[in-house]
Amino acid sequence: MKIVVIIIGSLVGLVVVVGLIGAMLPREHRATSQIILPNPPGEVWPAVRNLDALLGSWKDLQEAERVADQNGKEVWRQQAGGFELTLIIEEATPPSRMVTRVDAPPDAAFGGTWTYQLVPEGSGTRVSVTEEGYVRNPIFRVMMEVMGTHRTLDGFLGGLAAKFGATVKPEHIEDK
Repeated sequence: MKIVVIIIGSLVGLVVVVGLIGAMLPREHRATSQIILPNPPGEVWPAVRNLDALLGSWKDLQEAERVADQNGKEVWRQQAGGFELTLIIEEATPPSRMVTRVDAPPDAAFGGTWTYQLVPEGSGTRVSVTEEGYVRNPIFRVMMEVMGTHRTLDGFLGGLAAKFGATVKPEHIEDK
């Protein structure tokens, strides 16, 4: 019985310590990753713009479907990374820029925006994605810190590259 109490006490203590560490981490973050693809922006744009285009090439994306528009804006529902997300396309300027926002309720664990930029680079395209978001739960902040703020961005960019038969290592431009 004493061993069980020690184990439970240790686990509770670990959760408390992780929570305290997370409480000291910033709630908001900003991260940017980028890649260069050999394809011109006009070829890359449809794979970025259509939020279901990376099914099968981005391993975290399990489902994606367009649903009813909200207030004149296009809305998509995705199952990605174990979470169901509703994404609103706030801005789309072909073939160079798109902004999506997680339609998160006030008590959501996380939320924010992704800004996609496509810039001609020689005969190819430099694709950058900037995540500006928040993580409400301090324990989740620690998990994000351990896994890296660029993890989801890098996964998306890797899936995008795979869609075009390219293998890339995303470059991290910004991490705040």
